[in-house]
Amino acid sequence: MEGNNVLFAFALTLFAGLSTGIGSALAFYTKKTNKKFLSAALGFSAGVMIYVSMIEIFVKARDSLELAMGPQKGYLVTTLAFFGGIALIGLIDKFVPSFENPHELRDVTDMEERGEKQELLRMGMFSALAIAIHNFPEGLATFTGALQDPTLGVSIAVAIAIHNIPEGIAVSVPLYFATGDKKKAFRLSFLSGLSEPVGAIIGYFILRTFMTDTTFGIIFAGVAGIMVYISLDELLPTAEKYGEHHIAIWGLIAGMAVMASSLVLFA
Repeated sequence: MEGNNVLFAFALTLFAGLSTGIGSALAFYTKKTNKKFLSAALGFSAGVMIYVSMIEIFVKARDSLELAMGPQKGYLVTTLAFFGGIALIGLIDKFVPSFENPHELRDVTDMEERGEKQELLRMGMFSALAIAIHNFPEGLATFTGALQDPTLGVSIAVAIAIHNIPEGIAVSVPLYFATGDKKKAFRLSFLSGLSEPVGAIIGYFILRTFMTDTTFGIIFAGVAGIMVYISLDELLPTAEKYGEHHIAIWGLIAGMAVMASSLVLFA
């Protein structure tokens, strides 16, 4: 049974990671990205991730740590681990320059018209590397969530998959304009998403021998922090930038409502 849970968790993580390929494909078959739809989708993803992190993941982490350490100390460690997760992903972001950050979308068609091929190539290559770095903790988040609660894992995987789609666009579009090679652009974008399941596998094999209530609680609280940071630092600003303010906010609220409904229905 445990083996089935591990396979299911890995399959979800693989799905979330390889959704960068969806973004890659979309980039080739749409002349211009529907920015309002992208804004609503990113807002929706942020709403799902914020709600599930604060209402479900943080609470499960706290329950686990309070069981192991007692109410007061357990709550304290949960809070510290939550902000530790934020610090970790913030540190990763610090080492990825904003120009190469996959969440900093640009109008690459304007750059292509100005003939900046080398700049586009560099942007695409570094975006692929940046996505690979970002996807490591995201892979661990999806995998750990699915291992603890399959329904929760599906919700996390869908939210991360939605936010990985524009990442695929961020890699494939500049590479395509720089090289004129659709296959190469798609391949690099697709492969960058593989770091998500790789992160899950590495995390699992390193941590499984130490997986106690305490370890699980700390990891889960850290995962909640990572997901909140991604939502506030990356998803919402991008949603705001590429759509009207209210589109992003209504997308956020819709994401929270859908997540809340699923938690109520499958409680």
